[in-house]
Amino acid sequence: MPEAHHEAPPAAGTPAATGAREAAQAGAAGRPGDPHAARLARELARGAVDVLPRGALQERLESVRAEGRPLRVKLGIDPTAPDIHLGHAVVLGKLREFQDEGHTVVLIIGDFTARVGDPSGRSSLRPILSEQEIEANAATFHDQAMRILSADPQHLEVRRNSEWLDMRATDLLALMRTATAAQLLEREDFAKRFAANEPISMLELLYPLLQGYDSVAVQADVELGGTDQKFNLLFARDIQRAYGRPMQAILTMPILVGTDGTRKMSKSLGNQIGVTDPPQEMYGKTMSIPDDAMAAYYRLLLGREPPAGAQQGASAARDAKRELARALVAWLHSEADADAAREHFERVIVARDEPAEVAELRFSCEDGLVHLPELIAREFDVSRSEARRLIEQGAVSLGGRALASGEHDIPCAQADGATLRVGRRRYAHLRMQ
Repeated sequence: MPEAHHEAPPAAGTPAATGAREAAQAGAAGRPGDPHAARLARELARGAVDVLPRGALQERLESVRAEGRPLRVKLGIDPTAPDIHLGHAVVLGKLREFQDEGHTVVLIIGDFTARVGDPSGRSSLRPILSEQEIEANAATFHDQAMRILSADPQHLEVRRNSEWLDMRATDLLALMRTATAAQLLEREDFAKRFAANEPISMLELLYPLLQGYDSVAVQADVELGGTDQKFNLLFARDIQRAYGRPMQAILTMPILVGTDGTRKMSKSLGNQIGVTDPPQEMYGKTMSIPDDAMAAYYRLLLGREPPAGAQQGASAARDAKRELARALVAWLHSEADADAAREHFERVIVARDEPAEVAELRFSCEDGLVHLPELIAREFDVSRSEARRLIEQGAVSLGGRALASGEHDIPCAQADGATLRVGRRRYAHLRMQ
């Protein structure tokens, strides 16, 4: 396993950002090279938005083949949230393609860079998480990523960038000498905030340097990321060059929209489908996406086009979405789970019947009343404020009757034996202890 090295880069003033500009222009002419490498480069680039510099992926494939080793393909994700969603799965799926071709994925959990906060795509300073939050999030990340990646140690390394970024001040200063503030301010998000006289912290300016050093530390041949990471990925080439290392090829993958069909999938926006969502939840959320977003889900997650005629009427679109939902559940759970999720959806959502199986939820009675927001929060993993909001919106029913606004405390005798329904897909049979 390659070790991180804190050797100093060449003399101060190395023009780091010029390499990023050159990267976008280099190799403008196609290169014939090895036909096998050319074919594999085309296959691995399928679905990517950018493959930069032109010809670089084929060149790296040829180089490692001559060296008798696999590519080292890097992905870094900061554990700023506890769960991975289908937006992450787009990039993870591409990494799996590299693994299936015999190459090594280096998955970097950015436990150090998460303390800095990635400014990509942000119009304001990103809140900084505590070390406890970062550790809690990182603890779930590996297992969730393994739903998509192969865990074969010949094709996977999982690293934390605190291994090399928790460096001496002299090493950090050497890294900072590879760029200027003006070059970093060329980033579109920084440029907009600077023009608007909005704050840009020194930590945020440091982030691209730290992420770039990750590529030095793990000796990356290729790095993947979303299109919002393009600057950082190109900038890492400059850091590699400053440290005398071969420069990586980069692939940027499209950004998957959330279930609202308009904004980037994000847990903070509440429009995500988690890769560990229960099968019924995953199926139902997929069925809720707008019809015009369906083709992107097929292409980015399943690697194929939607069924012919999927856009020819509501019935055809609904059938195509059922096929999509079933395929996603089968991929991330199992075929049996996919069949059960579809049956549940048809029974509960379409026919508006109760599920075949409903969990029992026991409650204690105090002063003859049960406080439903507390019960809902405990059973369905939502906050009490969210539970109250659902009641206010008429999204909660008890015994087949929608609760009225403000109807939070229910007589225990009325609740005992009744079916509680929250939203369209969550049920529980209430039993008094």
